[in-house]
Amino acid sequence: MFEPLAGVPGVSASFVPRITGIDVATDRATALERLAPVHAEYLRGRGFDEAHLATAEQVHGDAVAVAADASLHGGADALVTGVKGLGLGIYVADCAAVYLADRKGRAVGLVHSGRAGTTKNIVGRTIELLGAEFGVDAADLVVEIGPCIRPPLYETDFAAEIAAQARAAGATDVRDRGICTGQNVDRYYSYRVERGQTGRMLAVLALRP
Repeated sequence: MFEPLAGVPGVSASFVPRITGIDVATDRATALERLAPVHAEYLRGRGFDEAHLATAEQVHGDAVAVAADASLHGGADALVTGVKGLGLGIYVADCAAVYLADRKGRAVGLVHSGRAGTTKNIVGRTIELLGAEFGVDAADLVVEIGPCIRPPLYETDFAAEIAAQARAAGATDVRDRGICTGQNVDRYYSYRVERGQTGRMLAVLALRP
């Protein structure tokens, strides 16, 4: 089981994997509707308030939004916040959810980065915004890349590029467990392997109150 940011103080982080027993062989919106009650229960069991969750539209771009409340941020693929107790939520199924946590507790960020977002260096942009908006030094960040699709099931190793971009932006603690969604469809959803008819994992990150 993938448990992100283990041992990092001051944050709550979770990753909701594949949920068995729910038919998700459908479009994204329908799949998320079917998964919503289980996702909510899962989050409550880990101390999150599903009603206090900021989300992003996720358009495979490079926009980063500063989240101040539990709303949907149109046009964004990454979220940052300094509000304690406000959860950030990102949905993935082959793209990477990238967790960014400041060891000094000033802010957190959560990024949706697949091939397109990685090409646009969205993680680097998020690290820059954490510095500009909250005074976070990149060297104080813990960066963790979640399960995503990887070669040989995908043409490019965008996870490796994400790690390189995070280091280029000044992060030194960059973690990647190398988990491939496509090779583990018993535990994770894979858009590529399941030909677009599948569910979504939910990544969540918050500063602890």
